[in-house]
Amino acid sequence: MIKSPFVKAGLGAAVAAALVLSAGCSAHHDQPPAADAKHSAPVKPKRPPAPPIVERPSTVMHWGSYFGARKGKNYDLQDSPVALTVPGAVAQVGTSNSTEYVLLTNGTVWAWGLGTHGELGDGGKVNSLHQAVQVQFPAGVKIAFIPTDVMPYDTALAVDTRGRVWGWGLNGGGELCLGNTTTYTTPVQLPFSHVNTLAGASNHALYDSNGVVYACGQNVEGDLGIGRMNGSTTPKRVVGLDGSSVTELVASFANSGALLSNGKYYDWGYNADGQLGDGLTGAPSDVPVHVHLPHPVAQVAQGGSIWKNGQTIAMLSDGSLWGWGDDWAAQLGDGARTAQPFPARFFAPAGVTYQSLATGSATSYAISTTGKVYAWGVGALGQVGDGSTDVAENAVMVATHAKLISATANNVLITVSKKK
Repeated sequence: MIKSPFVKAGLGAAVAAALVLSAGCSAHHDQPPAADAKHSAPVKPKRPPAPPIVERPSTVMHWGSYFGARKGKNYDLQDSPVALTVPGAVAQVGTSNSTEYVLLTNGTVWAWGLGTHGELGDGGKVNSLHQAVQVQFPAGVKIAFIPTDVMPYDTALAVDTRGRVWGWGLNGGGELCLGNTTTYTTPVQLPFSHVNTLAGASNHALYDSNGVVYACGQNVEGDLGIGRMNGSTTPKRVVGLDGSSVTELVASFANSGALLSNGKYYDWGYNADGQLGDGLTGAPSDVPVHVHLPHPVAQVAQGGSIWKNGQTIAMLSDGSLWGWGDDWAAQLGDGARTAQPFPARFFAPAGVTYQSLATGSATSYAISTTGKVYAWGVGALGQVGDGSTDVAENAVMVATHAKLISATANNVLITVSKKK
């Protein structure tokens, strides 16, 4: 996820004091005499109250499909970008397997997609595929940021302006860290404070709270990073990480990752096809593993949504692009379509410079410095967004004027600016 700065607005008020001299009292010798009432200056009428600020709607675009309401069924398959309107300026976007989210600059969160497990956060369990609904936080709660890489399975997370974290939805593995696997149809406060970054996927989640990284949920391949394979519905400390140095947490189906302030990156969890990037395949790791790269990591995205899947792509401080893990659908962008247990370099199309990255089930994405969106990898459920359902072995341009991006499983969401 990308951190959002906390913005505090101050309100000022002017207080005017009037000195009234009572009748029969003489004025001080160096003050002018009081004016007669008939010669008093006219009282200026009060200014009418300022009209309320009206938020202008924004346009976002999404493609791919949702799943999670019924086994084996996909919903709202779109093989090219489709526009959707949200009621304000967008600060961040986020996605899960089933649902898409936007954080507006006014601190509200809106969602659309599947709602059968409460993941819309509006108090119900009804889908809203084509209209955004407001997530119902308690009165006075304003959200500062949401995880953009990524949300857990049928579950959502958000951090408010006081550093408190909120969760809602299925909570199937106990990833909300509340000691249960209860479904919540509206946000509930989780047992963390001063949360700086967080991420979740499948049925596990990670929280950097007060300088400590915690994990909870299912732990099928060591993806909690706690030194054992047991799951937990209460917070457990991730081994070997100084949370005060963590700037970004990422997650996917059975993997987790942490980027540190010095540019070092650590992976843990599933490793059938080199997902850990340490040159080994097969055995998972229940503790973080350092991925060796030639330069510090500037940004990272982790994908994968099922066994025999999962990849990580990263941009380094020198602008170079690297990927490792599974590559059966060319999602690593290097054209090899073979698993990469070591980081392998890939390149943007000629004349194109990428500025941000995202990756889903087996499809990867980038926004260029000119706002063009490129995609490569599997497209069977519309994930590429080029109007086909074929594998894209090379990056194809699918949208323009983009600013923000999030991808999870089979769906992707972007914001778009107005065309000039």
